[in-house]
Amino acid sequence: MRISHALQQARAQGVARLDAQLLLAHLLQRDRSWLLAHDDAVLAEDQANAWQTLLARRAAGEPLAYLVGQREFRGLMLQVSAAVLVPRPETELLVDWALELLPQAPLPQAIDLGTGSGAVALALKAAAPQLAVTATDLSAAALAVARANAARHGLDITWLEGDWWAAAIGRRFGLALSNPPYIAAGDPHLAALRHEPQAALTPGGDGLDALRALVEGAPGHLLPGAWLLLEHGHDQQAAVQALLRAAGFGPPETRTDLAGLPRCTGAPWPGG
Repeated sequence: MRISHALQQARAQGVARLDAQLLLAHLLQRDRSWLLAHDDAVLAEDQANAWQTLLARRAAGEPLAYLVGQREFRGLMLQVSAAVLVPRPETELLVDWALELLPQAPLPQAIDLGTGSGAVALALKAAAPQLAVTATDLSAAALAVARANAARHGLDITWLEGDWWAAAIGRRFGLALSNPPYIAAGDPHLAALRHEPQAALTPGGDGLDALRALVEGAPGHLLPGAWLLLEHGHDQQAAVQALLRAAGFGPPETRTDLAGLPRCTGAPWPGG
């Protein structure tokens, strides 16, 4: 089988051209430019067999990041597996906002709650080496991925296993942020995300349970003047703002993503 034929197969199975090129480049341990220049190269039998398996998995909707084992997030190439969500570009907004707030943070210590692959915590640490970063997750498998990513990039993070704030009992921070599960049970989008860990996508019910836990538990872990930043669904802005007000936070703010949708909401804990 020639490379040109392999890519034609992908197109026939509905796999996007770029995805097919990246998948085949990964399989052959080459880059895309090599593929384009050598489309008449012949795959060995074992490569052709592996290609059929990878192509079938991608055609079935499995994320490209799982198939190649990595995904870029804010300039960092991160290892990913089915134990963690695939990092999304819109989550970079959470990091950007946190970095803006650092100069006014009451203490240069931040916590990323529900870290998954470690994307948010590692991006923060890479951009602000002076920041002491703690990251938590309930999943030991997810923390193993995050630790491997930290080692890969030589970034020093404190990793804690546990459920939201319960992992950081007795500790207070100058900044807290989280990309928690927020999709409501029964949301039709979940079907397209079936290959990713469902616990990291939806808490069930109305989708707000994790956000409620984060807001309600925050006062005991934030210093006066510290901000809590939360990623949420595009239709949850009003609900998250209401949660923050009810918990005693200062005036909430919401930031929109590149598509112009409300994506992150945050507020300061009073007293700073």
